[in-house]
Amino acid sequence: MSLAFLITSLLVVAFPGTGVLLSLSAGLSHGVRGAVVAAFGCTLGVLPHMVLAISGLAAVLHASNFAFQCLKIAGVGYLLYLAWATFREQAGMAIDAAADARSDAQVIRQAMLANVLNPKLSMFFVAFLPQFLRPGEPNATVVMLQLSAVFMAMSFAVFVLYGVFAASAREHILSRPAVLAWMRRGFAAAFVGLAVKLAVA
Repeated sequence: MSLAFLITSLLVVAFPGTGVLLSLSAGLSHGVRGAVVAAFGCTLGVLPHMVLAISGLAAVLHASNFAFQCLKIAGVGYLLYLAWATFREQAGMAIDAAADARSDAQVIRQAMLANVLNPKLSMFFVAFLPQFLRPGEPNATVVMLQLSAVFMAMSFAVFVLYGVFAASAREHILSRPAVLAWMRRGFAAAFVGLAVKLAVA
C-alpha cells in the first residue's frame, strides 16, 4: 500500500463534509459516545458507494444522467431536512444537553443516510481507487477491497477525532446559550451549503 494513497485518503476524509459535520454535531449533542456512534454510522454510509465502485455499478450510474439526478435530488432533500431539523432543534440535531433521547440505531441510521444519498461518493471512488492499482494488476478486486477497508478505517478514526474534540467543548458551549444558538445556526447553514454544493454538481 503506497504512502501516496494514505496521504491522499487522509486529506480526503479530513476535509470538512457531511460526515465531519454530523460527527461534530453528535459530539456536541451527546458527548464522546454519541460522536463514536455517529462516526460509525457515517463510515457505514460510505460502504455502499465503495461496493458500487468496485462492482462497476457506479459506472452505470455515471452513464445514466437520470439515475444520477434522482439520487442527487434525494441527497439534496435530505441535507436540507438536516438543516431544517438542526435550526428547529428537531431530530436530535440540536446541540442540547437534553438531546440524549435518540437511540444509537437512530443516530446510525441518520448518519448513514446522509452519506448513502450522496452520489458524488460513488463517482469519487470510481475515479480514486483505480489510481492506486498497478498496471495489469491480476487481483484488482482484492486490492481495491483492501484499499477500501483502509479508507473506511481512516474515515472512522478522523470522524471520531472530530467528534471527541467537539465533545470536549460540550460543557463550555452548553453553558452559554448565545454560543449555543449560533452553533445551531452555523450547523444549519453548513448543511444548506453542502446541499447547494451537491445540487450544482
